[in-house]
Order: sequence, then C-alpha cells, then structure tokens
Amino acid sequence: MATAGTGRGKSKVVAGILGILLGAFGVHHYYLGSTMAGVICLVLCCVGVGGILGLVEGIMLLVMSDADFDAKYNQRTPESMEFVFQKK
Repeated sequence: MATAGTGRGKSKVVAGILGILLGAFGVHHYYLGSTMAGVICLVLCCVGVGGILGLVEGIMLLVMSDADFDAKYNQRTPESMEFVFQKK
C-alpha cells in the first residue's frame, strides 16, 4: 500500500469502504478523482442501480492487489469518466 508521501496517497481500503457504504452516491469515485463517474453513479442512484454498482465496485477495490491499485490510482490521475471495472 502506498505511504502518504508516495504518489497521490489514496488508500485502497478507504476507497473500498466508501464504495460499499456510499457507492450509490459515487463517493468512492470522487475520492479517487473520477468526478464524472461519480456524477453518473449519482444519477443512477435515482433509478435504483447506483447502489448495486457501488457495492460491486467497492468489493472490486478491496480485492484488487496493492500493486494494481497503486498503478491505477496512486501513480497517475484517473480519467474523469473512469470506472473501477475498466482496464487501464
């Protein structure tokens, strides 16, 4: 896991818990820097799909290896429309 001084300093555990608990509102995307993906989750929340998407992405973040998480979220800034399940 990245330390506070390395890269962007985002925590995999924090992102995963945010995804599970508040993923319907896209909070984990705002935390990771994918703001447009967060807005889409917020819109999907209005139709009832956002909660499922947030739960799945939160679990995916928690089971992702530390090296993959650091490469995707700490060593670079994700695109604004980048979801967890996308390969980048």
